[in-house]
Amino acid sequence: MRTARRLALIDRPTSELAALPRRAPLSAHHRDPVLDVVVPVYNEENDLEPCVRRLHAHLGETFPYAFRITIADNASTDGTPRIAARLAAELPGTDWIRLAEKGRGRALHTAWSRSRAPVLAYLDVDLSTDLAALLPLVAPLISGHSDIAIGTRLARGARVVRGPKRELISRCYNGLLRSTLAVGFSDAQCGFKAVRRDVAERLLPLVEDQGWFFDTELLVIAERAGLRIHEVPVDWVDDPDSRVRIVSTALADLRGMARLGRALACGRLPLSALRRSDGDLAGELPAGLARQAVRFAAVGVASTLCYLLLYVGLRPATGAQAANALALLASAVANTAANRRLTFGVRGRGGALRHHLKGLAAFLVGLALTSGSLAALHRTAPGAGREVELMALVAANLAATLLRFLLFRAWVFPARDNDRRTTGSS
Repeated sequence: MRTARRLALIDRPTSELAALPRRAPLSAHHRDPVLDVVVPVYNEENDLEPCVRRLHAHLGETFPYAFRITIADNASTDGTPRIAARLAAELPGTDWIRLAEKGRGRALHTAWSRSRAPVLAYLDVDLSTDLAALLPLVAPLISGHSDIAIGTRLARGARVVRGPKRELISRCYNGLLRSTLAVGFSDAQCGFKAVRRDVAERLLPLVEDQGWFFDTELLVIAERAGLRIHEVPVDWVDDPDSRVRIVSTALADLRGMARLGRALACGRLPLSALRRSDGDLAGELPAGLARQAVRFAAVGVASTLCYLLLYVGLRPATGAQAANALALLASAVANTAANRRLTFGVRGRGGALRHHLKGLAAFLVGLALTSGSLAALHRTAPGAGREVELMALVAANLAATLLRFLLFRAWVFPARDNDRRTTGSS
């Protein structure tokens, strides 16, 4: 059986949950679960029982609140329904539902929609992800700090055992997402996620996919709406008997990306209605805009002063245009680094190169504006003095700063906010 082949991995510390009150015995509160863990299955008669029993034992020993396990059988044709029914009868706090059609997304959509637990989660039946990460996954949702939590195999701190083929496919898929939909999360399809129920109630009606792209679509919509996504690096061991059909799944994912990209570009998704109720409602400023604008302005003042000092120092030796280009390049690199950390709250080295490359592209916009203003000044007023040059450059830099802020927010650091997204490895 596949579950028998899981490798023993070192448990992660969960000291952040030590202060939480311990739950009463499950039998006393199983009708009022705080967490509902869904296990979607299709023809898993061999792995279903050991998976559910191991999950039930783990939650019973470590989870500080009442829980429920929901087996979501999507049209199995083997003995899976019989085993699911027996487990639901034998294990307290275990339930099962049966769907007439296949599709992991369909199973999750159905199970999450009917649940009344405050926190909803799911994991794959093969238990590729070490269960020690389950508590760190759901803790930020129980506390209200985050809206969605995902396990990631691609962040620093994750320990992954899998072949080069699946590693390459995973990295290419997530790289394609970053380049086409400008996502900030690192791993879209790790089968280990959780969401607050109130957030799921707003997200699920907008998610069209019923298959493997369900996870990606839900995360992209959530991120574009400015919801908080918490990432937990996981220990993950590849299942050598995976049932995923790589080619057909990849084609379906590409179609899903194209459809979702069109919907976002055309404004067909009501993202404002999804935003958090704590100051990010429809009709108000986008998530964190005021705070980001203030910090960006402060960084901009410092980098402008740096730019002007460099320009004045370089101009006698290099000429106006060369001095402008060199001073702007140096200040742009520093500006991107400062805004990455201070304005958009991005910590760690992950994505730093990509951010700086995009920041340099934004720098080219500033270079075009400032160089154009110098050229126009020298053509219309050939005898203009140094003070007039500086005034023209300051005006051009103000325009370039505004454009750069918009580019940073929408493209370089899309939908990021210092308190919106945290990464466990940072």
